[in-house]
Amino acid sequence: MQHQSKLPNVNTTIFTTMSALANAHKALNLSQGFPNYPSSQKLNDLVTYAMNNGYNQYAPMAGNLDLRIAISNKYELLYNNTYHPEKEITVTAGATQAIYTIVSAFIRPNDEVLIFKPAYDCYEPTVEVNGGKTIAIQLSAPDYKVDWNEVASKISSKTKMIIINSPHNPSGTVWSKNDMLQLQKLTKDTNIIVLSDEVYEHIVFDGEQHQSACLFDDLKQRSFITASFGKTFHNTGWKIGYCCAPEYLMTEFRKVHQFNVFSVNHPAQKGIADYMQDAETYLGLNSFFQQKRDLFLNLISESRFKFKPSQGTYFQVLDYTSITDEHDVDFAKRLTKDFKIASIPLSVFNKKSKDDKVLRFCFAKTDETLVKAAEILCKI
Repeated sequence: MQHQSKLPNVNTTIFTTMSALANAHKALNLSQGFPNYPSSQKLNDLVTYAMNNGYNQYAPMAGNLDLRIAISNKYELLYNNTYHPEKEITVTAGATQAIYTIVSAFIRPNDEVLIFKPAYDCYEPTVEVNGGKTIAIQLSAPDYKVDWNEVASKISSKTKMIIINSPHNPSGTVWSKNDMLQLQKLTKDTNIIVLSDEVYEHIVFDGEQHQSACLFDDLKQRSFITASFGKTFHNTGWKIGYCCAPEYLMTEFRKVHQFNVFSVNHPAQKGIADYMQDAETYLGLNSFFQQKRDLFLNLISESRFKFKPSQGTYFQVLDYTSITDEHDVDFAKRLTKDFKIASIPLSVFNKKSKDDKVLRFCFAKTDETLVKAAEILCKI
């Protein structure tokens, strides 16, 4: 039988490809973005306690209320601006499900969605499978700065949504307050929805502040924020995330959410809610990951790789133009096979596979792993 694919251009993701290659060649895997150290024992114990005390049936569709209150309190603490726990916060099966549901709730055939490339790989297929069209704005290494005049030129009457991501995966860059003000100015008095992917909001370095969409009053009124407890609490396999938005947007989101997953893992939600009563569980992440970034960069400072220190996320982009002129996918595969270290080539996230000769390395690893990785990179 023959069926026409709704995603004819989608193949195996680069994350799967590089992790499989790393496994096959017994390479250090700094490609996929997950920690190789355990999540908090206290958090594990709280989830186990919840499991042993009756939190094993369906959670409310919008999420465990204790967790939604904890999320609301977190926004008030961090940004002096919050969301109503009953009407404006929904717990999801990771941030990816939140993103998929937001797009599904609002994008109709031929609607246009602006994205910034290099872009996380779920954005474009999600728009496409819902009949929309992505309008890509290419950012360039090493700064990945947004040309707001170009953005203005790409906005049209068909523009339904703009997807942004700061701190930015894969580049490790962070949007400034001015960037957010420019976005607010361009979308003011329009019906454009902003989807702000803020999964790395707690991982910003060098004393900088995360510029959340909720800090800008007009922007907040048209924005969804998506976030991930997997990124925050070192347990990506739990797939617990959430999104926040004004009630009129969240009402439409929940119409789709209830028929997509309805609700997500209840004991994990309750355990996270109890864990978040201590704000230090997320306030301490900036310094925790900055120590890892600094360790990694100090160790490779004598290598032939060039870099600008990551501003946020737990990824570091390395420029290899002093080493080879190979295509980044080829070089990443050769490093995995011959040098036993796996990374992610950024061209796969760009328009027309634009190759800036850079690779992304994940430093959410034990110090021992980072030392071993640096030893390899300094020999290349």
